[in-house]
Amino acid sequence: MFLNYKDAENKLNEIISNKENSQVLNNVLEFLYKNFDKYSWIGIYIVSGDNLVLGPWKGKQATEHIQIPIGSGVCGSAAKSGKTEIIPDVNKDGRYLSCFVSTRSEIVVPVKKKGDIIGEIDIDSDFPNAFDNNDVDFLEKIANNEKFIDYVENVEMNKI
Repeated sequence: MFLNYKDAENKLNEIISNKENSQVLNNVLEFLYKNFDKYSWIGIYIVSGDNLVLGPWKGKQATEHIQIPIGSGVCGSAAKSGKTEIIPDVNKDGRYLSCFVSTRSEIVVPVKKKGDIIGEIDIDSDFPNAFDNNDVDFLEKIANNEKFIDYVENVEMNKI
């Protein structure tokens, strides 16, 4: 299934705005996973000291990379630079930390609060060259949503 990005953005804003639900981040991941076939695995990493620590995720199986040093791999590079990373072919990028043999491409979008990286959205795809500027714009809107940022920060502080 694939929703258009605008409809998906509207639905995600509804999900994120639900203050009564302590599972907002899980619901965001579930929505993305169910509605974008090219999103094969989705996780949120939280900055903890000099590492990224895996928070909520959605996919067929868990990743072995539950802690990644900042600066290591694609996720660690995005956390260090503060910039979205698109990897069209993970097999051609030496930074890629292999999670699943089926993964062909990846996008990592930092989540920032007052300019500081507090986490990131990491999405793997089983399709090569799966991500484009539409994904960047869409996912950066999620990552820049103040309520979403608050939920990510609360994971860091173990409040949800």
